[in-house]
Amino acid sequence: MATPIFSVLIVTAPPPGLTSETGGAFVKIDGREALLRTVELFLNRDNVKQIQVAFAADQLEEAKRKFGGHFGFSGVKIISAGPKWMNQIAAAGKTLSPDATHVIVHDGARPAVPYSDIDALMAEAETHDVVGISTPLKSVLVELDEGGGPMAYHLPSRFVHLVTPQAFSKPRFMGMAETEQEIHASEVRLLKGSHLNHRLSHGGEASFVKAMINMLPKPKLKAPSSPFEEAQW
Repeated sequence: MATPIFSVLIVTAPPPGLTSETGGAFVKIDGREALLRTVELFLNRDNVKQIQVAFAADQLEEAKRKFGGHFGFSGVKIISAGPKWMNQIAAAGKTLSPDATHVIVHDGARPAVPYSDIDALMAEAETHDVVGISTPLKSVLVELDEGGGPMAYHLPSRFVHLVTPQAFSKPRFMGMAETEQEIHASEVRLLKGSHLNHRLSHGGEASFVKAMINMLPKPKLKAPSSPFEEAQW
């Protein structure tokens, strides 16, 4: 089987189940938005053909002003989309590189992902149409009834968090983009990911996520090909 060629989509909308107030892609960590750090996870990779960052239409002009220069140096494309997660996936489906065989979707509010997790995801995508990363739960879950009262307890060992990045074969991604329907859980090949992969939800978590980033091992990368990439490290 040929080596996969990836298009990467960075989504700035909150994941399904979260509201727009819980986005963290624009939270600054040491003066730089989490989104910039998230994009950097996918630079300098020979098997990444394209990186797109999706913004809601009403954020587009501000995004171009804030990030256009940085993204322009590294060839990252800004695209306009709706305000929801699946809206942004649908928009990216219309602008995918024809050379891409697979698509990685990643939450712009998750800048602390080990490179080894991304490498494992890419490798697994060679043999599975849908690959996700999971992180463990650390406490008992309480199931609530319709009135909000406790109804049942569930041990954390029976559940995991499904996080991003997630990888899709191009046909499977296009099917999702065209229908704007989520992938069924039974289709996902799950990989165990690092506990460092935490989603920023507000500015108060910036210091915590900075600590997670500092704990990530530095990858061995090829020489930078642009001034923006050289400035990362």
